[in-house]
Amino acid sequence: MQPSLATTQITEPHDPFLEPRRADCPWCGSGCLRTRLRAPDPLRQRPGTHALDVCGECAHVFQNPRLTAEGFAFYHRDFYERRLEEFAERLRSARTVRRRRRAAAHALSALPEPESWLDVGTGYAGFPEAAKEFFPYTSFDGLDPTARVEQALLDGRVEEAHRGYLSTPGTAARLRARYDVVSMFHHLQHAPEPRAELRAALTVLRPGGHLVVEVPDPRSAFAALLGRWWWSYGQPRHLHLLPLANLRAELERQGCTILVTDRSAPHAPYDLSAALALAVSHTHPLLRAAAAPLTDLAWALDHTLAPLIRHTPFSNAYRVVARKNEDDAGRPPP
Repeated sequence: MQPSLATTQITEPHDPFLEPRRADCPWCGSGCLRTRLRAPDPLRQRPGTHALDVCGECAHVFQNPRLTAEGFAFYHRDFYERRLEEFAERLRSARTVRRRRRAAAHALSALPEPESWLDVGTGYAGFPEAAKEFFPYTSFDGLDPTARVEQALLDGRVEEAHRGYLSTPGTAARLRARYDVVSMFHHLQHAPEPRAELRAALTVLRPGGHLVVEVPDPRSAFAALLGRWWWSYGQPRHLHLLPLANLRAELERQGCTILVTDRSAPHAPYDLSAALALAVSHTHPLLRAAAAPLTDLAWALDHTLAPLIRHTPFSNAYRVVARKNEDDAGRPPP
């Protein structure tokens, strides 16, 4: 039996934005935990410090104590999201973002032409917009916990918009066996229950359908080198960081065949520039202005080194493509 994210806990003084601290790993149940980092919100300087623990048995990294639903909504509200996206856009040009989405869509063009595709964690549906070039006859729907997906529907980027998580009660049942492809680009780290989110994704897939998952790699060498300034730690919004071995094993346990594992193409070249920008983001405006040329230099270094780094342990993300086995179509979720 897999551990629940709501099992063993340590009682601490009540904080309406934080759940009680866990004493065991939410992925494997081991009590062998250590704190990897403690950091405040690096962008908004809101009160409090957030901690990420790592399991000594399975290497799963998770926020501990975890934000409550109210706490997550507080940090994830529209104003905060706009601030985060504006900050990110200073590090990554819009052209670079579009190029990466297009490259991801092109890499998936080897899949059989799908009739229907659900992009989970779609935001403003940037990926479906890019993917339509390679899948012109595919119907793209989007799901996201924020109101951005509703704007994507109004803009015509998706044909249907669904608000929430796939694992929200009733959502997967309503969309059961409806899609040929489900994609999750940098979504699972935000999900309160990543295992349940994967199970729900397989529920909405048709037999033989494909699941695409891309997430930050917590075993990236940049994570150890940059510490609290590593962009992909993403505190306080990133709740779970899954090692590749754990994700592969979970998908196989849930009745999938792993077709592709890619640790190079998903690498996003912004580790050094983001770390520097985060480090000076809460300093005096004069210091931030003085650091701007250094941030530009770090950005150039990120992109210059990217062709080499993406093939080394410094790669900061990975992608898995899995096929839902047809003989598991009628099996109830584990």
